[in-house]
Amino acid sequence: MAVYPGVRRRMLPLLAVALSLLLSSGCAMVTMKQVAPTDYLASKRGDVLTSGKLSAASQETLSVIGLDEDLCAKDVVTCQKTLEDTAVLPEEQRLSALSELWVKTALGLSPKPKDRDKHPMSDAALDAWLEAARYAYAYLFFSGRTPSERAFEDRQTQVRDYYNYAAEQTAAVVFKRARESALDGEDYNAPVAGERWTLTSDFDELRMSSIPTSMVSASSVSFAGLRSTYRRDGFGAELVVVMDPPKLIAAADGSKAEVPQYSEMSAINATALLRFKGDTLQQVLDTTQVLFDVYSPESTESIDLHGEKVPLAGNFTAAYGMWLAQSGFATQSLRTLFGLSEGIAEPHMYLMQPWDPNRRIIFMLHGLGSSPEAWVNVANEIMGDPELRRHFQVWQVYYPTNAPIALNRFEINEAFNNTLRHFDPTGSSPASKNMVFIGHSMGGVLARLLVTSSGEVLWDQLLANYELKGERLKRVEAKLGPLLHFNAEPNVERAIFIAAPHKGTDIAGNRLGRLIGRLVRLPITILGKFDDVFQTLQQSERQSAQPTKLQIPNSIDNLKASDPFVKAAGALPIMPGLKYHSIIAQRKPEIPLAQSDDGLVPYWSAHLDGAVSEKVITSGHSVQETPQAVLEIRRILREDLKEVGDSHLPVERGAAPLR
Repeated sequence: MAVYPGVRRRMLPLLAVALSLLLSSGCAMVTMKQVAPTDYLASKRGDVLTSGKLSAASQETLSVIGLDEDLCAKDVVTCQKTLEDTAVLPEEQRLSALSELWVKTALGLSPKPKDRDKHPMSDAALDAWLEAARYAYAYLFFSGRTPSERAFEDRQTQVRDYYNYAAEQTAAVVFKRARESALDGEDYNAPVAGERWTLTSDFDELRMSSIPTSMVSASSVSFAGLRSTYRRDGFGAELVVVMDPPKLIAAADGSKAEVPQYSEMSAINATALLRFKGDTLQQVLDTTQVLFDVYSPESTESIDLHGEKVPLAGNFTAAYGMWLAQSGFATQSLRTLFGLSEGIAEPHMYLMQPWDPNRRIIFMLHGLGSSPEAWVNVANEIMGDPELRRHFQVWQVYYPTNAPIALNRFEINEAFNNTLRHFDPTGSSPASKNMVFIGHSMGGVLARLLVTSSGEVLWDQLLANYELKGERLKRVEAKLGPLLHFNAEPNVERAIFIAAPHKGTDIAGNRLGRLIGRLVRLPITILGKFDDVFQTLQQSERQSAQPTKLQIPNSIDNLKASDPFVKAAGALPIMPGLKYHSIIAQRKPEIPLAQSDDGLVPYWSAHLDGAVSEKVITSGHSVQETPQAVLEIRRILREDLKEVGDSHLPVERGAAPLR
């Protein structure tokens, strides 16, 4: 059909209107597409800390007031000001978005982690982090609902993370300035002033023994060799405060070095909070006074903030991991065994957590050629178990494993009791009662001797082979009497012996054992202290005794199954009433148990009659590191808690008052 030109011209405006209507209708249409669950969760929970982009919640808030992320990136100040001045938004929505915007600003102003030593944080960056923390703090406590009312909301978790991360970044600056003041002789808690802010610190709960050398974010370190990292979710920045470790190196000339007998950890777990002064939302938003409080997460579980009981964040592995990683134990323990320079000469006590008079002591003793590193996963699992952590504190001893067993038993006993007297002079605290001793390998032999009384057995055995009278007897008694006469530690309630050669081992006397024994060297301090006594014994040997060339025995000598000392000591009865357990390794399960061994210690030597329990694990000698052994130790300790009871022990301090 033909269309005349005039009709065509009249239809064009009508077509244009119809097309316009169709286009406008198309723009208003809603379309739909499928979203994968992973994409949904990433969009829902992603934010500036995880993806570098603002969260969906903040983007929605900006959209409501006619802004978007791109506009805010170009003019963040105007964007923040618009949000601050907008009164129609709910406070939660406004404050949470402001906190995230300030985090984005602070990240842009802060140096990268690898550059922070060369480029310290600027005042502008510090200001941005404090603003981020301020708005997060206001959201959490002054936005209309309590944190407990928002407990299951993703947005609260995000804002808590903004606060915790801002507190972590602020901590680095506060610590640096506080340390500089302390080195100048000022109070470590003296206020730190910036361009706008004044931060008043409180480090008192950490009870630091010296000025720290560094403060490290617990989230910034990971550890190889530790199976698990234990932490507690909550409020605050998880940190590690690091101090110089004690010097334990023996003097090169053989003189007695001035080294401490005990020390608390040189790396301490800490949790830092930023508290903004004010009792109302407006006061918090106006203040420039900030309190920087540092807590021990082992001691404080929760705090009271503005009428709310708030769980305190905590990392219970980071300090322990850092201490071990920086200790140099692996090399030093072998240097000690073979009598090389830079070894240790005497036992040293380590407290794995700050001293707590209300937590019972677990005392761990490592084995031959080893160090506290032997307990890396055992100690970490105990400190990571909330129930065990509430009731126990871990002590470890580091001792020269080349020394004779009798000497080590005496000196470890002295070091342990001196440490206990220092922290609990009256011996009346719960920590001094119902203790648990755990020993591995030669440490198990020592642990058994610490819960055993010698009577006259060992001394009489010595006298049976020597004619000792007058001055000779006095000289020998002065040096060897204290080593051969001892009483059981009175307040030990339970012991766990792990792969311990209580009756010695044939391996120590075979060709390989003799070779290692010849390589072991005693330090000059021991040789100088006891050489005259052994010369006296040589001169006093009975005619009936088989002539021998006496020398001071080392630890390998003492571990031979034929050694007179280990044979006599192994027959001594364990303290009456003590509950004790054995964990024994069996290298080849196809071999009958009675004839089996772990590669170093035979079953017949590790087995003890009368044990409450005996756990045999397919493993080599380092069985204490296996998950099965760790689980057995945890089982025993939990069983112990039920039997001993915990009515006299307070749980972790909760709801600590503000300081």
